[in-house]
Amino acid sequence: MIKPLIGGHVSAAGGHYTCFENAKKIGAETIQIFGASPRQWSAKIPDEKSLKKYFDAKKNSDVQSVYLHAAYLVNLASPDNMLIEKSLINLSAHLQICELLRANGLIFHIGSGKDLKKSDAIKKVAKGMKKVLKNIPGKSLLIMENTAGGGNKIGSDLKEIGEIFRNVNSKRVKVCIDTAHAFEVGNIDEYTPKKIKNFFDEFERVIGLKNLECLHINDSKTQAGSQHDRHENIGKGFIGIQGFKSLAYEKRLMKIPWLLEVPGFDNQGPDKKNIQIVRKLFS
Repeated sequence: MIKPLIGGHVSAAGGHYTCFENAKKIGAETIQIFGASPRQWSAKIPDEKSLKKYFDAKKNSDVQSVYLHAAYLVNLASPDNMLIEKSLINLSAHLQICELLRANGLIFHIGSGKDLKKSDAIKKVAKGMKKVLKNIPGKSLLIMENTAGGGNKIGSDLKEIGEIFRNVNSKRVKVCIDTAHAFEVGNIDEYTPKKIKNFFDEFERVIGLKNLECLHINDSKTQAGSQHDRHENIGKGFIGIQGFKSLAYEKRLMKIPWLLEVPGFDNQGPDKKNIQIVRKLFS
């Protein structure tokens, strides 16, 4: 049976190079990190010395792919042009860090248009993404993440994401699907083989599965359609272990990384136990 790379978000506190030791502790084959603080507008660009430590550590690691997650402050859909400018600067800095680390891509939350018409907010997002890609040329991908909904957030359905994807029209733009968000917004209100198939059939029609870069594998603390973004450990939430077993039967998802963002059984983030639970889905 073909199995995906399985891993999760790990700490890079103390230097980007520390992520590989943290990955080893939980048995991660693929990881996600913050390139800079997710709660600050400023982002420190790594110097040559810190980059050398990172690549030296990477050589001795079993990690096969690295993704960065952008700052939570970013909102390319905002009606506030000053906030958009700050978002463009910050997102560009994080993508630059991604490029310097030769990471696969930068996953970001699309944002909320607040009182704007959805169509206008979507145009703002596409325009902003084009600017960021122009600011930071290279190979690192800019990856849109689906949302759990609420607060006029953009990306609560595949049509919105698809519209942005087509408007930006870049080979460097891809998509990350979060299992909890898809459940919490009601896109997949029950993780059965049929409903999972229907969702990814729609993804193929609207965006193309070749543009699905990775999955965020999270259970949900809240019920389907709640629009409340709260992650739970695998099998302990409303998606449940059977839901993830059904996800593991979807063969089209086997060639992309499965990244966990769960709270962890010790509340320290993705841990070995959660990763082992996911691995058992394929045994």
